[in-house]
Amino acid sequence: MQLERFEYDNRPVRLFAIATVVWGIVGMVVGVLIASQLFHVAANLGLPYTSFGRLRPVHTNAVIFAFVGNAIFMGIYYSLPRLCKAPMFSKALTALHFWGWQLIIVLAAVTLAFGATTSKEYAELEWPLDILIAVVWVAFIINMFGTILKRREKHIYVAIWFYIATVLTVAMLHIVNSIEVPVSLLKSYPVYAGVQDALVQWWYGHNAVAFFLTTPFLGLMYYYLPKAANRPVYSYRLSILHFWSLIFLYIWAGPHHLLYTALPDWAQSLGTVFSVMLLAPSWGGMINGLLTLRGAWDRVRDDVILKMFVVAVTAYGMSTFEGPMLSFKNVNAFSHYTDWTIGHAHIGALGWNGFMTFAILYWLIPRLWNTTLYSKKAANFHFWIGFLGIAVYAVPLYWAAIVQQLMWRQFTPFGVLQYPNFLETVTQILPMYMIRAVGGTLYLTGVIVMVVNLFKTAKQGSFVKTEAAEAPPLEATTAHGMTNKHRWLEKRPIQFALLSFVAVAIGGMIEIIPTVVVKSNIPTITSVRPYTPLEVEGRDIYIREGCNTCHSQMVRPFRFETERYGEYSKAGEFVYDHPFLWGSKRTGPDLHRVGGKYSNLWHYLHMQDPVSMSPGSIMPRYPWLLEDALDVSTTPAKISALRTIGVPYPEGYEEQAVTDLTLQAENIAKDLQTQGVPADPDKEIIALIAYLQRLGTDIKGVKR
Repeated sequence: MQLERFEYDNRPVRLFAIATVVWGIVGMVVGVLIASQLFHVAANLGLPYTSFGRLRPVHTNAVIFAFVGNAIFMGIYYSLPRLCKAPMFSKALTALHFWGWQLIIVLAAVTLAFGATTSKEYAELEWPLDILIAVVWVAFIINMFGTILKRREKHIYVAIWFYIATVLTVAMLHIVNSIEVPVSLLKSYPVYAGVQDALVQWWYGHNAVAFFLTTPFLGLMYYYLPKAANRPVYSYRLSILHFWSLIFLYIWAGPHHLLYTALPDWAQSLGTVFSVMLLAPSWGGMINGLLTLRGAWDRVRDDVILKMFVVAVTAYGMSTFEGPMLSFKNVNAFSHYTDWTIGHAHIGALGWNGFMTFAILYWLIPRLWNTTLYSKKAANFHFWIGFLGIAVYAVPLYWAAIVQQLMWRQFTPFGVLQYPNFLETVTQILPMYMIRAVGGTLYLTGVIVMVVNLFKTAKQGSFVKTEAAEAPPLEATTAHGMTNKHRWLEKRPIQFALLSFVAVAIGGMIEIIPTVVVKSNIPTITSVRPYTPLEVEGRDIYIREGCNTCHSQMVRPFRFETERYGEYSKAGEFVYDHPFLWGSKRTGPDLHRVGGKYSNLWHYLHMQDPVSMSPGSIMPRYPWLLEDALDVSTTPAKISALRTIGVPYPEGYEEQAVTDLTLQAENIAKDLQTQGVPADPDKEIIALIAYLQRLGTDIKGVKR
């Protein structure tokens, strides 16, 4: 049998590995900073670019797409060629992928810090970056499938199944959720509004977790864990069941982020049912991973790489148990909008994604530099301080969530709220926030130790740019006895990819089409009208500053919420909201009924110095809003863009918009001036006050 000779190129793997550790440290440093801002307001530094609202999406994007994203690509660019017995399809596409992705990350950090955001969680980047992401991702898809198609190994290994599902589903999610109408270079509005936008966003948001933070790492688990343990995967049949059931069920679960909101009940119920069903395939994958170590458990105690894999897979099992449990409506009623969600997310991020990445780096770097790990003691120190950091980070947040929820819903014997002032619930959990920051610092310390250890490992070795390999051509490797249907499918990557895409597309279509396409499914309220031009500008400032990061705009139908905030929220109230701003976490009170609750003067002074109006507040100051002039140059374009996506502004109203804006701004400024505040009508604070005073005032019975 004639063998073909070829080479594996390790240089892209090295680049992605370096990017992984660099962006990991950057993202985690920002994470520790914003964790500190929640109990030490001065850590906001008094600057717009360093406030919590702007840095929080910088942190999430840096950790998810920069740290974890580069780790995924590092793992794939090493494993895929070896599984296919072929070099990567195109060096040019590989270079475009690496440098394009790093460019996206840098531009994301800069634009988010400067306030260019869509506000949609995990999809905050504005439309030019969305296009750039699509271009780079398509290059990655072509490179991956080109490699698979020219493989010399007939059998497509299980890790590749997860890689295929990842690249196709992420492309679908990104494109559907990023359909927006540009207003300027760094401003756009999503075509979806209110309930529709919420459904599409959390279809995307939950499945960004599923198909960016989970399925690619499962593929990496199926390759690197057996390699590190020197054992075969425990069960081939279980891996088949795990893969197909997971990708089919996961896509339906997004609505569990919107339980008890204005989302239609049928969609909420679908989200709950499929979330609970997800427990089976998720734990099937965890069991398959852990049982792969059968016969190697005696090595786990002494092998830091195996220990990290065990913690990672266990954290995957824990978070995928907790997720379905939080999807029960009675449990979600307690956990949602509290720090429980933050703790849950970080068990997955720090344990599953973090420790998987560390284990792969410890396994990979010595092989790339043809040497041994510089210090096993340092690696063990990293393991233990990282493990301790996860516990110290998560446990206080669970405790904080219990305190929050019990205080929010506590009534006196006379039937009134025990703690009507939301700030009372915040001050009680500040010690938990402090401990959380300590946990994050411990985890970051471990990462820094790892980076030093890996640097010294590389320094003592010699980088292997390429590895020579040989294998028979594809035709010569046809196996006999592959009679079952899945073995047949594994030999046909195009059919496999198409079937995978159908499996993930079904759920999204069934949930999204009735809600988005059939608009009559969202009831309207005749008294709800579009925002005025000044309110549009104020809403955009609210989004720019990331206010929705800490404040929700969704009063749920619970007595303790309606007593505290007012009438519960209706679906028809959000029909002109591009984007929706329902929020995921209440660090501050809900604002959906804040309109008319306080005077213009209160809002002005509150933004100038929150402590002056709410002693003990942890909200940062926003002095620049009182100083910066409102830019109305794009106001006509905003009105025109909103009209094209369904907001019923009269034809040609954009020509009148700035005049109406000025009139409303002068009225608010005049009210402030009569109370002794030298407010100028052309400042950003005036627009923000106009928006806040409008919130929740359209329905009958709510003061305007």
